[in-house]
Amino acid sequence: MTDNKIRSLILAAAVIATAMPALAQQQHAAPVVTNSRGTLQPGDYIAAVVNQDIVAASEVVQRTEKARQEARARGEVIDSEALHKQALDALVDERVLVTYARENGNKIDDAELDRVVANVAAQNKLSMDQLRARLKEDGMDFRRFRDNLRDQMMTERVREHEVQGRIRITDGDIDKYLDQRREALSAGGQLNIAQILVTVPENASAAVIAEKRAVAEKALARVQGGEDFAAVNKELSEDGNKAKGGEIGLRPADRLPDVFVDAVKGLTTGQIAPQLLRSGAGYHVLKVIERSGTPSLTTITQTHARHILLRPSAQLTMEVAARRLAEYKRQIEAGTATFEQLAKQNSEDGSAEAGGDLGWVSPGGFVPEFEEAMNALPIKGISGPVPSRFGVHLIQVMERRSSQIEMKQLREQARNALREQRYDEAYTDWLKELRSRAFIEVREWQD
Repeated sequence: MTDNKIRSLILAAAVIATAMPALAQQQHAAPVVTNSRGTLQPGDYIAAVVNQDIVAASEVVQRTEKARQEARARGEVIDSEALHKQALDALVDERVLVTYARENGNKIDDAELDRVVANVAAQNKLSMDQLRARLKEDGMDFRRFRDNLRDQMMTERVREHEVQGRIRITDGDIDKYLDQRREALSAGGQLNIAQILVTVPENASAAVIAEKRAVAEKALARVQGGEDFAAVNKELSEDGNKAKGGEIGLRPADRLPDVFVDAVKGLTTGQIAPQLLRSGAGYHVLKVIERSGTPSLTTITQTHARHILLRPSAQLTMEVAARRLAEYKRQIEAGTATFEQLAKQNSEDGSAEAGGDLGWVSPGGFVPEFEEAMNALPIKGISGPVPSRFGVHLIQVMERRSSQIEMKQLREQARNALREQRYDEAYTDWLKELRSRAFIEVREWQD
């Protein structure tokens, strides 16, 4: 993580949102045959022993089938043996983490756990009696449900503490990072870019992609032929900022996606990029509205944003979460629902009560994938589904402002950004060490 702000983005959910997938799984799945405490139902058997815990064969079957369905939806060639191994490895890793957390984590007292259970019930719009009844219907007793929540909370906290403790940022690292930012600012200055966006749905067929590209090429030809950019934007664009002609707004080049900056490199004010830009969102036609001089490092652009977060679970895949968020976006743009309403009803993090409001954030305050998508949005613009390691987000930018910060604050921001860059590698190394020290016995079986 980077700082307290990123914790308010997602990891305030160490208390609430980490509990949500567990409930979602129990509400919609068939009766569970195993749990994180290592018990088996009749007819099941052990696929692996991990320290004092087990992985049930049925869990591996369920995880493998989920991966198979996702691969099939992406049109990928399915290697059943590889999927089986990946599923087993992932479940072993999960058991390694939870058993380590039980031995080394701060204990979660009953009062705190009671608050979490109450929050889970409230987030799922259930009373406590209804929660107990739902769990009973699905074959899970209330005590086991609480134990699973306790494990999840301990694991999240231990992981955060251990991984952050492994990341070392020196003054030299910060100096190098700031030098690179100065160089980038010197090369790019500030840019205001307008776009015409033709979105391409996730997992779109070749025919749909070709159709969307044809629309974008038509838009490019029209503006290159002299038609008003804002008028074509209003007619064809799907970027949610038609009132401003698709303008993103003036900001430092290093706060824009690299693909945008590269696409307009060498263009002067008023010029249109000669080629379409293809991104994860779709096809972009780009025009340089304004270029200005190089800003100071201590002049930063702060963003006021909000989001809706869905956290994937065994029953809610990344693809399904993305489709659900895309539907929320459609409802907001059609005026049948507001962003605030949908965030309060559906977002799975600590910002839900505030309608997803994340407040004012300085550069480096969010994970890179979230921040890159946010920086590409105009004021009031809404992103498509944005995956991160925390789940899938729908993001809206409310406001932006320029702000001056002291060098001490700038260096702290640089430290946070570097910590975020190194988090994944540190987590992977830590997990490898835990696994090397764990007792792991994989047993032969057929799925």
